[in-house]
Amino acid sequence: MADNSLQENRLSLARASLREALARYSHLRQGKKNSNNTELEAALQYQLDILTSTSEKLDHNIIRIATFGLVSRGKSAVLNALLGHKILQTGPLNGVTQWPRSVRWSVPLSFLDSEEPPQPPLAKGGLMEPPLAKGGKGGVQVELIDTPGLDEVGGEVRGEMAKQVTRQADLILFVVAGDITRTEYQALCELQTAQKPVILVFNKIDLYPELDRKAIYQSLQALGNSEELAAAAVTEETDSENLSDRPNNSSDKSTAKSPPKIAKSLEIVMVAAEPAPVQVRVEWSDGRVTNEWESPPPQIDELKHKILTILNREGRSLLALNALVEARDAEANIARHVLKLRQTEAEDLIWQFAKYKALAVGLNPVAFLDVMGASVADLALIRSLSRLYGLPMTGYEAGKLWQTIFSSAGGVLLGELGSSFLLGFGKSAAAAAPHIGFSTFAGVAVTQASLAAYGTYAVGRAAQVYLEKGCTWGPLGQDTVIQEILATIERNTIIDRLQQEFKIGN
Repeated sequence: MADNSLQENRLSLARASLREALARYSHLRQGKKNSNNTELEAALQYQLDILTSTSEKLDHNIIRIATFGLVSRGKSAVLNALLGHKILQTGPLNGVTQWPRSVRWSVPLSFLDSEEPPQPPLAKGGLMEPPLAKGGKGGVQVELIDTPGLDEVGGEVRGEMAKQVTRQADLILFVVAGDITRTEYQALCELQTAQKPVILVFNKIDLYPELDRKAIYQSLQALGNSEELAAAAVTEETDSENLSDRPNNSSDKSTAKSPPKIAKSLEIVMVAAEPAPVQVRVEWSDGRVTNEWESPPPQIDELKHKILTILNREGRSLLALNALVEARDAEANIARHVLKLRQTEAEDLIWQFAKYKALAVGLNPVAFLDVMGASVADLALIRSLSRLYGLPMTGYEAGKLWQTIFSSAGGVLLGELGSSFLLGFGKSAAAAAPHIGFSTFAGVAVTQASLAAYGTYAVGRAAQVYLEKGCTWGPLGQDTVIQEILATIERNTIIDRLQQEFKIGN
């Protein structure tokens, strides 16, 4: 189990990073609106709202666990079984859940701080079945999110809904009820690109004989082993197929041409969240014998133990990392929208600096002062763009930006040296020897002024990229903190196995 102080330190770093980002963009909420760019303004405010909600989620220690799957896989039933109460509506008809719905599940801090998680099964009311009370200081708050079937809602609505829920989730439960179908396989692959840990929940195991149940489990295990085995594990079963039929018969299978690869870190758990009623014989005291239908208790302990073990071992680290990744994406989008909103002003600013720099370089007769003045002007332009955008100056690719500045200043010097080589003297020599003629001086000056103006334009463009990409770097930038956390992750944890999923974008 990860050291609690280490996990708390990761949470503290993540909170500090998000607070700094919110403070950085506070002027955007208070600034005047640009009525000519209402669409961009709305998009910008949406990203600011994401950044704010992510910070609040982190401050309140809210870990979100979302369920996904096709219709009639028992997603709501799985969550009800975890909660120990029938909170979410279930039924025999497809599509009972129409929109995402969340239910709070508070885990006692005493459980999270224990050396080893309790082993199932535990009596109702024990730590394995946390009450639906607010955790507060007593524990990390867990929010379970139920979603509609991925094949129930329309394409665009489904995609946007899944995208939003996945973005908010720290852990994903993907529920199946037998051999995985091609639609489920593709959806599972898409979910794994979100850089979140996924537990594959094989539900309704009570409908299968023991041998068939083991065969399906082995088929699901093959998904992460190789592309060939994954292709063989995917069936073409339709969504209306009766679960009593064996879905892994060879006649029902079809090899995918080139299926995406499922991560080897995929966890698989078997459950029966809402077992089918069974007929029992009841003998009464008066001698009567009747047959009645009785619902067996849910078989959910393995999944509950798996989830709480993950929360106990690395829940707060997952919370910190996912919040940072979500904030990093939001801040990158904010920077992109800000650049678009200020595009006209930025272009005017760059060309204004280019004109004044060209004029100063062209009229100044001293080559050394030309180079120094060009560098100072480029630095002033960068500072002015930073103030215009309201974006920070960080260490992101500073070397490349300085290389552009030096190239700009070098262009001015190159103009001086080039004119000396071609004409036998440069602008400085022409100014020192009036008998050479004003036309020669003017020709060299125009050449240097043109190079200076072009150099400023290049510096301005490079600074725009620098400011857009650099917002997530710096001492408390999201990318910086993510790297620090990943460098201290314990071995053989979900985060350790998913390190490649948390790649830092250049």
